[in-house]
Amino acid sequence: MGKPVDMVEVWRGDLLESVHQGHAVVCDDLGQIVQCWGDPDKLIFPRSSCKMVQALPLVESGIALSDEQLALACASHSGAAIHIDRVGAWLRDLGLTDDDFRCGPQMPRDPAIKTALIKSDQTPCQIHNNCSGKHAGFLHLTQHIGAGPDYELIDHPIQQLCKSAFEETVQETSPLYGIDGCSAPNHACTLHGLARSMAFFASAHDRSDARSTAASRLVQAMAAHPALVAGEGRACTELMRAMQGKVTIKTGAEGVFTAIIPEKRLGVAVKAADGSTRAAECVIAAILVKLGVLDALHPAAIARMNPPIANRRGTVTGHIRPAAALR
Repeated sequence: MGKPVDMVEVWRGDLLESVHQGHAVVCDDLGQIVQCWGDPDKLIFPRSSCKMVQALPLVESGIALSDEQLALACASHSGAAIHIDRVGAWLRDLGLTDDDFRCGPQMPRDPAIKTALIKSDQTPCQIHNNCSGKHAGFLHLTQHIGAGPDYELIDHPIQQLCKSAFEETVQETSPLYGIDGCSAPNHACTLHGLARSMAFFASAHDRSDARSTAASRLVQAMAAHPALVAGEGRACTELMRAMQGKVTIKTGAEGVFTAIIPEKRLGVAVKAADGSTRAAECVIAAILVKLGVLDALHPAAIARMNPPIANRRGTVTGHIRPAAALR
């Protein structure tokens, strides 16, 4: 088993103060590794980086859905008005309420909505959960097939459909699962498997089978609505905008990041060994630059790859940069 490699450096003045290690894989549409850092066989939980895989059964069902709904089904959103208004409308169309969710309440990241809740002494609802779009999709599919309300349980038909789609696209039998922050099962796979799944999505437009057609539509929906996938100021949204919809990317908790590159038919999977978000964002940006799909001088790229570190007075005290292996 390979060891993690140095991927991100954190400098304070002229001293290398910290190093983030990790693993990354770039995979082609044949499932072959094009480039690798660290251990491609590292077993991980993809967390939210694979929401597009969990949305495959929803699209395959034939339910009439807008691209905005599909983008939300793949989202880890900030709980801004553009997110909760649309998820709320989706729920109402289904004749359901916040109580039908199984994701749990979460204070939104969006400053305006968060401040409004605090000022009015209100507690957040489940619709504010960053995964409420995914769960709206689960609820819609549950209603469509007439299954029971506890859609988050591992033996529920919805989760069995998600597991099947996951194992087919990663081309592995998942050895175990964990319960994600939103209460849905999250199946483990190797980093190579996760990159292979993203390459399946990246090459889906070349094929005409039902699963590939569904995958292609999800990629297009994410690319068309980057603000719904995350939110203003977020890496997913800003980097997808910087690449003008040619690449879709998705963050996951504990330092996971994925990328789908249709024009090159490549999939990318990243795992920061220490679970750091800043490390995963730097690594995914650096790999996208190396692959020629992200301009290193774009402000969104600089903000992730080479952000200055400032103290509380605003004085720049250091910087972050990709380690030599990624430069």
